[in-house]
Amino acid sequence: MADENVSMWRLLWVGPLTVIISLAAVLIVRIAAFASVELNGDYPPLTPTGITIFTTFFVSLAVLVFAIVIKVSPTPITTYRRIALVALVLSFIPDLFLPGQEGQPGATWAAAIVLMIMHVAAWVPVRLILTNPALIRRS
Repeated sequence: MADENVSMWRLLWVGPLTVIISLAAVLIVRIAAFASVELNGDYPPLTPTGITIFTTFFVSLAVLVFAIVIKVSPTPITTYRRIALVALVLSFIPDLFLPGQEGQPGATWAAAIVLMIMHVAAWVPVRLILTNPALIRRS
């Protein structure tokens, strides 16, 4: 098992870095999706504002959860990576119910799939940056 002696102080810069990179990744997915799939640009979850608000909020929440896990777990990296993977899978559930919602033009299968890809795009920096031992290990 890798060294899991994590510094809470390192989260002061690794946390915001994770949020920024996650947001950039999700916005890149949005650009690619709109260039390749017919999507309704007015559909709230796919607007730049909606994406920015939700990604910033939920990735910031992920950083907060990791801080709690650091305090309570003897193996915070391993424990948190499991929590983050479960959260990712659970985040797909609401997207599966989007297609065909009445009064929601733009709630299509294409939009749902794009949103799921965005969830993965936000999760990857959480997995690779936030829990990276080289970045968060206590010196």
